[in-house]
Amino acid sequence: MSIVLFSSNFTNAQSNINDYKYVIVPNAFDFLDEPDEYRLNTLTKLLLEKYGFITVMEESRMPDEAILNPCLSLKANVLDASGFFYSKLKVELKDCKNNIVFTTAVGESKNKNSQVAYTIALRAAFKSFESFTYQYKENPSILAFGKTDDTESKAEIEKLKEEIKTLKEEKVAVVEVAEIIKEKNIVAANQVKAEVEIKETVTEEVAPEVVEKVVVKEPAIVITETNNSHILYAQKVANGFQLVDNTPKVVYKIKETGMSYVFIVEGKNAIIYKLDATWILEYYENEKLQTKILNIKF
Repeated sequence: MSIVLFSSNFTNAQSNINDYKYVIVPNAFDFLDEPDEYRLNTLTKLLLEKYGFITVMEESRMPDEAILNPCLSLKANVLDASGFFYSKLKVELKDCKNNIVFTTAVGESKNKNSQVAYTIALRAAFKSFESFTYQYKENPSILAFGKTDDTESKAEIEKLKEEIKTLKEEKVAVVEVAEIIKEKNIVAANQVKAEVEIKETVTEEVAPEVVEKVVVKEPAIVITETNNSHILYAQKVANGFQLVDNTPKVVYKIKETGMSYVFIVEGKNAIIYKLDATWILEYYENEKLQTKILNIKF
């Protein structure tokens, strides 16, 4: 039964898989808890490239023709079919309409170490790709899904130009904001230091009953440190990074700027920048500058 099933998959692959130019590999698989856990996503990408496929990691910069025609790409997925004694994995490739184009045989391992077992099982599943030779060939029916209208293509290009222009303007704004924040930090720190020194001097030189109560004004910046155990992991995406926690949940999406270690927070009036060895999030709340220390791992 298993031999017949594999033969069917092979025939399907030989007649269809060459129609697709790219394979998109997700950053995480559903049966695992973290992005690229056990390095399985990276291994999937490398093994696909070994068998001749052009791969793109999910949410990274896509080739222009794949953007204009998503149906040129297949999406890779690894499925867990493990039992009590065996770790079992198989690989699926689906098209833009979520149809299964190719499924490998199940690879398995009895090793008790999850890292080793999953690696062996995945490599065994990829042996199915040795039964045929992949070579991309243009398929007119798939190419027809692309944006062939010149007017539409020009409109898309103009839209991209506008986005680039907006990004450049945002970069200029970030430089100005960074300088203002730096000046405010220095002023606030000096103000607190000066007022504390005045209070100490008056307390030493004047009798207690004569000294008026000195109130140290709260600085304009409130610093809130995050728990060091709350680590955000930076994943490369187009024009920047996404910061995910260990669930994994996307907490922030940040865009690169013209300055090193300075990022715009997407969807928020905020920036993230590096001060010495510390990553800092700054934003305004109730017209008051808020500063939060982040623990980011790149």
